[in-house]
Amino acid sequence: MPAPQPTPTARLMLVLTLSADLRPEAVDAAVRAGDVAAVVLRVPQQGAPAADRLAAVVEAVQRHEAAALVEGPEGLVATAGLDGVHVDLPERLEPTLRALKPRAIVGAGGLESRHDAMVAGESGADYVLFGALSPAAGAFPRTLDFVQWWAELFEVPCVGVASTLEEAEALARAGADFVALDEALVAAGGAGAVAQAQARLAVAGSDR
Repeated sequence: MPAPQPTPTARLMLVLTLSADLRPEAVDAAVRAGDVAAVVLRVPQQGAPAADRLAAVVEAVQRHEAAALVEGPEGLVATAGLDGVHVDLPERLEPTLRALKPRAIVGAGGLESRHDAMVAGESGADYVLFGALSPAAGAFPRTLDFVQWWAELFEVPCVGVASTLEEAEALARAGADFVALDEALVAAGGAGAVAQAQARLAVAGSDR
């Protein structure tokens, strides 16, 4: 009788802002510190950094076989060599899917209801993300509830946003395919925070 296969462990995603002080070497260290599947790069209100700096950040992500996604203008996918877009406005999902699929990843966030999530999944989004990229205090229980519901019923991968290591472990135990680490968590602990989150996910995966 073949041995039972281990339950897959959730993978990490990182949320970072393309600010002028985002250093490619710091991005490289953070992605190397865990099993990071993707990095969502947020474009600040003042716009993306210079093309050479953006290219260096994207290269720091992709050299470790992680996907570089932008939460911002979809045109950056082609001009900056990104792998796809994270859409945080549900009304922008359909036109973005038409413009970029199947050559690029399109993920869906900003989902305020179960109906929004189901529409996104049925529309062809590559993943659905629950929780804000910059979560408000007290928002986690709702994120966890969404992840538990989705993981039990649907095949489209789901992402939950964690602001603490404890939240990261809870999301993995709830069945999240990916756990996105809030930027504040990564900024506070750097690569060390990513490594600690990876350890929590490994424990959660071994217990499932």
